[in-house]
Parts: sequence; structure tokens; C-alpha cells
Amino acid sequence: MTTTDADTTGGTGSAAPCHTPQPKTDPHDDTRTVTGTAADHPAAAPARGVHGYAKQKDAHLKRLRRIEGQIRGLQRMLEEDVYCIDILTQVSASTKGLQSFGLQLLEEHLRHCVADAASQGPEAIDAKVQEATKAIERMLRT
Repeated sequence: MTTTDADTTGGTGSAAPCHTPQPKTDPHDDTRTVTGTAADHPAAAPARGVHGYAKQKDAHLKRLRRIEGQIRGLQRMLEEDVYCIDILTQVSASTKGLQSFGLQLLEEHLRHCVADAASQGPEAIDAKVQEATKAIERMLRT
């Protein structure tokens, strides 16, 4: 599966994954299957076929579900006419949770995907470093 990146003009582009995607089925939706081949993603490295977050996937999903719960809590707070400052406190907590998740994912990308590119030569390293730099820029804008 590819990631969609916002470019500097506000449009979207497709970033190559660090490895060849393996067919996967979403455990929460039996109707969707994500597939891909090295031909679909020529910059993909066929070496491992896993992403940097693969080892922590269950923990990441748990964390995202917790953040999702916080967002649902925000909706309930509005419905129940909770005091503005209390809602803003929850917005802050949700935002920090997403930022923390993003930083963890970025660290895993650097350790796994960028490090893997090192075995492919200077051009692959440069491409992955540039990709990571753009991701950091997007995170800093929020």
C-alpha cells in the first residue's frame, strides 16, 4: 500500500513504500484486500516485504483505538454541552497522542526503511532521507 503525501502545492502524490507490500486483509473489514507488487512500486526494495512498524503493529493499533476513543469523547462532550476549556483540554490530549504516534512511526521508518536503503546505495539513501525530511516538515506544520 502506498502512502499519500501532500506536496508543497497542496496536491497529493504517491510515495513509494520502503518494501514490496505483501497482500493483507484488514481484520476489521473482510471486503477490502490491499495488494501490490514490485512492478507497482519500482522503488520498493523486495528484500523483506515488511514495514518498519510491523513488529509494533498491535501496539500501534491499540494506541490509535485509544486516540479514536478520545475523539469520540470530544463528540460526546459537545453533545452534552461540556465547558469549553474542558473540551480544549481533551483536544490537546488527542493532538498530543497523534503527534506522539507520528513520531514513533517516523522513528521506526528511519530505523528500518532508511537503514535498509543504505544497503541499496547512495541514491536510495538520498531518496529515503528526502522522503523522511518531507514527512518531518508536514508534522511540524501541524
